This record gives sequence, C-alpha cells and structure tokens, in this order.
Amino acid sequence: MAASNGSAKITIDEKDFEINDLSEEAKGQLASLQAVDRRLSSLREETAILQTARIAYSNALRDLLPRD
Repeated sequence: MAASNGSAKITIDEKDFEINDLSEEAKGQLASLQAVDRRLSSLREETAILQTARIAYSNALRDLLPRD
C-alpha cells in the first residue's frame, strides 16, 4: 500500500486503486488480506527462532553423547 497526495492506494494486478473508493466489502477483504500477511510474517519470524533453537538443542545433545 502506498500513499500519494494524502490518499492511500493499493496495487493489485498492476492496477492502482484508491482505498477510499473501494466498497465496504472490498475494504473488509483488504483488511483480512493485510491481517493474513501480518500473521504470515510473524510465523516466518517464529519459524526462524524455532529453527535456531532446534540447532542449539541438537548441538547440545551431540556434545552430551559419548564419543567413539
């Protein structure tokens, strides 16, 4: 979403739309889309944290195993 001259716009399929000109239903769908995008971003961040923790636990376990 980009702002131009004080009015917010959204680009979909390479077409710009003024958010204020959208129907209430379209604004609702846009809000849902934005919420999903925020959640996906949050999940990607959480996944990176969990992968880092997994590596640390795996390394710690490897250090505790008997060596041949």
